[in-house]
Amino acid sequence: MRGAPAGEHAGCVTWYRAAGRAAVNEGGAEPGGPNGTDRVPDELALVLAQAAIGAIEAVGGYAGGVYLPSRTPGLLRLAVMAGLPSRLFRPWWRMHVNRPFPVADAHRSGQAIHLGDGEEAMRRYPQLMAGLPFPFGSLYAPVVSGRQKFGVLVVLRPATPGHPVTHADRLRMHNAAARLGTALVTLGARGVPVLWDGEPVSVQLPAVTTPPVRFGRFDWDLGTGAISADEELCAILGTNRADFGDTVDALAARLAPEDMYGLWSIARQAMETGRPISRSMRLRGPDGRPHLLELSAQAQPRGDSPGRRLTGFLVDLGTGPTVAEATDRLPRGLFALDRLGRITYVSHSAEILLGRPRSELSGRVLWEVLPWFGNPAYEDHYRAALLARDPVHFMARRSPQDVLSVTLYPGHEGLTATVSPSDQPSYPPGSIALPGAGLGSPADRASALYRPVALAIALTEAVTARQVSAVVTEELLPAFGGRQLAIYLLNERHLYLAWETGFPQGFLNRFDGVGLDARLPGVETLTTGRPIFFESMEHLAEAYPGIPLDANVGARAFLPLIASGRPVGSCILGFDRPRGFSPEERTVLTALAGLIAQALQRAQRYDTEAALARGLQDALLPHRLPVLDQVDTVGRYLPGTQGMEVGGDWYDVVETDRGLALVIGDVQGHGVSAAATMGQLRSAVRAFALSGHDPEEVMTGTNRLLIDLDPGQFASCCYVVLDPATGSAQAVRAGHPQPLLRHANGRTEVLDLAGGVVLGIDVDASYPVTELRLGPGDVLALYTDGLVEQAGIDIDLGVERLRGSLAEAGSSSLAGTADRLMNEARQATDRPDDIALLVAARWTESGTGNPP
Repeated sequence: MRGAPAGEHAGCVTWYRAAGRAAVNEGGAEPGGPNGTDRVPDELALVLAQAAIGAIEAVGGYAGGVYLPSRTPGLLRLAVMAGLPSRLFRPWWRMHVNRPFPVADAHRSGQAIHLGDGEEAMRRYPQLMAGLPFPFGSLYAPVVSGRQKFGVLVVLRPATPGHPVTHADRLRMHNAAARLGTALVTLGARGVPVLWDGEPVSVQLPAVTTPPVRFGRFDWDLGTGAISADEELCAILGTNRADFGDTVDALAARLAPEDMYGLWSIARQAMETGRPISRSMRLRGPDGRPHLLELSAQAQPRGDSPGRRLTGFLVDLGTGPTVAEATDRLPRGLFALDRLGRITYVSHSAEILLGRPRSELSGRVLWEVLPWFGNPAYEDHYRAALLARDPVHFMARRSPQDVLSVTLYPGHEGLTATVSPSDQPSYPPGSIALPGAGLGSPADRASALYRPVALAIALTEAVTARQVSAVVTEELLPAFGGRQLAIYLLNERHLYLAWETGFPQGFLNRFDGVGLDARLPGVETLTTGRPIFFESMEHLAEAYPGIPLDANVGARAFLPLIASGRPVGSCILGFDRPRGFSPEERTVLTALAGLIAQALQRAQRYDTEAALARGLQDALLPHRLPVLDQVDTVGRYLPGTQGMEVGGDWYDVVETDRGLALVIGDVQGHGVSAAATMGQLRSAVRAFALSGHDPEEVMTGTNRLLIDLDPGQFASCCYVVLDPATGSAQAVRAGHPQPLLRHANGRTEVLDLAGGVVLGIDVDASYPVTELRLGPGDVLALYTDGLVEQAGIDIDLGVERLRGSLAEAGSSSLAGTADRLMNEARQATDRPDDIALLVAARWTESGTGNPP
């Protein structure tokens, strides 16, 4: 694997192949990786799983994982999650590098982050704790190797209130991340993309307790992949000795994929250490029953060369007959889960209360085998139990008439749950008035409040009306169990539909543009300033006879969106079923409507200011380029999508006494300052060019001017002077990407122009001139780095991709060629940088506009 010396991972590759599968899929991920289901783990995922397990154990954690870059620029994805059910942490699978979370901060800054407890985390990262308001500690180490940046290694562990993370634990995390970075470099050198675009791989952690009942033995040769198992082991796995297969595949086929990642990670550790190692972990057998695996490894001679072998004992934990008899006598039901949410034990009473026999529950994930347990309203309770040490109590509704009282008792290896019938009143699933409100620990109460708090914090980051609406959809609807949302905005005394989700297609169109004199609940909630609640559609129809209704029979909430006394619009929440609204819910919804209104009002100002900013940016770029007989030029500009700040990229074409000057540049940073500097540089280059200066003088003069204007600012630039009649050209380059040249015969190359440092750094910098020639039909492309840079991908790959696109343009018009080069960037919804492109073509006949 990457990062390990060749000798250390060669054995692993050998037993991949010995099992009948290739160790590395040259075309991408292994079938068992992020996009497949094969039982042989993807090599990248296996490296990540091993690193996560090692880091968790090194610092005394109970869970962790690794974030890697995705193919979407600026987006990290959770690739591996060890020790926790990945489903419960879906909101954190994706992490943009600009979000105010420790994962993003560690990746962006390259500095490790250590949070000893929830109080410290709340001070530094309130949005993290709004989503996970539980007492736990966390450590985040950026995964880098040299100048190459990968992702972030994360470990969650018990909180240490009042005690910061020790230097020893910081060093252990740093070393674990450094080893992973080295491993990923090795993988990349072998052609394995170090990217992640799928769901996270779940990994089971090694277990601590070992209650043996019966056991079988096996020997595993890591060099060949051969496994020698005894009769008892085969019996535990539900097969016989003759049918076992004697390969690692035979063992993998009888275990869950997440268990195999943990098992193979231990095997890798055994290979990499030069000393004996002994480990244990829990596995789920083919019949769903839990087993304990005890492994020991040591170097052993094999022929003329030493090899590494694992000796393993598989312990059948059975159903624990003594424990079962005792728990079956209890009036309350009892069941146990491992840290991935799989049921490891069910008492007889629990079978009755849960409504499913033990044989159907054992080994299954709780919320998959019992979907009513997977209600989003209960997910916070599971998270609280898994991340905190305190028991968590809540009410779960099995059916409209059947409410169960559930208490989760957390431990290092999972959860023990008690369940009993309850005749206490319970709020409907999804209600913000908590199931179990007033019953449990602080974690219960914090869990109840987290969604409104998370919504409030997320609204502070949303800057467009669309982003505000998306945040409301993602946070407000799940908090209250809603399924439909509509947002109307006020404009000139009419309400216009700005966002909808969940309603029948076209149903809301009839209400779009209604005036404030219409008798509709969405209008009256705004004109009166009071929210309106209907427990069912029947109540709505009674209050507003003749109002068009959809087929839904559920409840409706109409909320006024008023910010600082000014009406903004109205918000409609729809529910699938009739339901009541408690006084607490009405209060919270009304308050949240005020926050939504403020966010929308801010977004409207943003849209106005963004339009002004784009207008300023457009004014600084040339509106038309010179029209010549023998040379055509086409320019393109594409703004970034992150924020409204003006970018600093520019292009220009200037007719001078020396020829036609082609200019492209990129000022560092964004904002009005960068745009102002860009305008000054464009004017400076144009002035020097029109004054008859040669290319080197143009660049050195512009460099000195920038240093005088702003010593802290710098920019890159490429300047080419072309003689249209002869095709001869002179070019200078100041820290700018190399241009591309497509010849008339289709051959396309990346030019090798001599260059100097970027402008604004060294007042004495020199900029050598490179001579080149454009033949008839040749096309020259100048561009800024935003067109070829992607997070986590070498810029040379981006340049090569652009060269290929230019080569494939063929006989397209010059405008078509420019559009082709910009096409992929236009389709990207997340562009961290703006992009400028200038293409020039020299033709044999004047004004043809197409290559011969």
